[in-house]
Amino acid sequence: MLSIPVKSLREGMVVGQSIYSKAGAAYLVKGKPLTNQYIRQMKKIGIPSISVSTVDPRFEVEIPEDLVQEKTRMDAIQMVHDVFNDVSGKKAMDTDGLTKITDRIVTDVFARREHLVQLTDIRLHDAYTFAHSVNVAVLSAMIGKFSNLSDEDMRTLVMGGLLHDLGKVMIPAELLNKKGRLTAQEFEAMKRHPMEGAHRISEYEWMLPKASILAAIAAQHHERVNGKGYPRGIKGEKMHRFAKMVAIADVYDALTSERPYKKAYTPSVAYGIMKISKGHFEEELLRQFFDNVAIYPLGTILKTFYGYGIVTKCEFGHTRTPTVCIFADRKRKMLEKPVTINLKDDSPKTIEKEISGTELLALTRDFSFDPSKYLTKT
Repeated sequence: MLSIPVKSLREGMVVGQSIYSKAGAAYLVKGKPLTNQYIRQMKKIGIPSISVSTVDPRFEVEIPEDLVQEKTRMDAIQMVHDVFNDVSGKKAMDTDGLTKITDRIVTDVFARREHLVQLTDIRLHDAYTFAHSVNVAVLSAMIGKFSNLSDEDMRTLVMGGLLHDLGKVMIPAELLNKKGRLTAQEFEAMKRHPMEGAHRISEYEWMLPKASILAAIAAQHHERVNGKGYPRGIKGEKMHRFAKMVAIADVYDALTSERPYKKAYTPSVAYGIMKISKGHFEEELLRQFFDNVAIYPLGTILKTFYGYGIVTKCEFGHTRTPTVCIFADRKRKMLEKPVTINLKDDSPKTIEKEISGTELLALTRDFSFDPSKYLTKT
């Protein structure tokens, strides 16, 4: 997808990301053409940028499918929203509804086992916790699938992902959505949410299946394999295996999401950050995760050893070296005929730079064409 600043959007561009409210409603669903009203609303809400499948509405570009159906994701966000509200109000938790949405996520992930993680959704600031919890559950399910978990364990892992941030019901909204760096005192308050979540889950032990494991996931999702996490600084085998999976999903989704205090990182930047965090994550689980995440999603513009190109295909296990359609040489001179190159036999260093935002718009103006034409449906 082509990442474009909202201020530079034009009517007719087709969006490649959905925007969700806190109750699971979609303000904008991916695949829809933009109208001026949508653009004005995004500016008003304060969304800085969004990915589009094409900047030229004449091109019909296929948008990669999600790991779960759109309806499943929307219903899951609604369910997490309701569960968190119930727990906050000390009401009975809808465990039947939670179990059903867990089963739907597991079913979708297995039915779409060939799909790579291409792009995360966009969440409004007050919706972040709920949509984030769903994405963590989905990404954790992906890791669990490749770890050959049983059906029962998959359901426990996914429900643990949905509930991992339950302790945030005790954190004031102004602290969760604060712009800028937290003070030492505020960070200490924030660091209490894992144990608060475990405590809340324990209170519903009689209603929740595998409550002790769900509580361990909530308590340990900020712990690290090398012992440098919080709240207890446990490490290695003392961490539950499912907590290790959720920790990877949690960090990746946080890095690639827009927050009041930071911009969203691209998947390639998130990959770099997590890879150099030596000892934070279990290496085999991290490898499995990034084998199935499009580090350069479909439509990403890259400067490579061969010239400028657009990513046209990503393959499992070769996510750092996708297939690229080269349309210009290294000096930005357009080729008479584009050349498609599969980089999987090349070094990742063949990719020199990812082009996005205002730089991407400047590049398309220099070339006087939309590179997404090479992604058009045939």
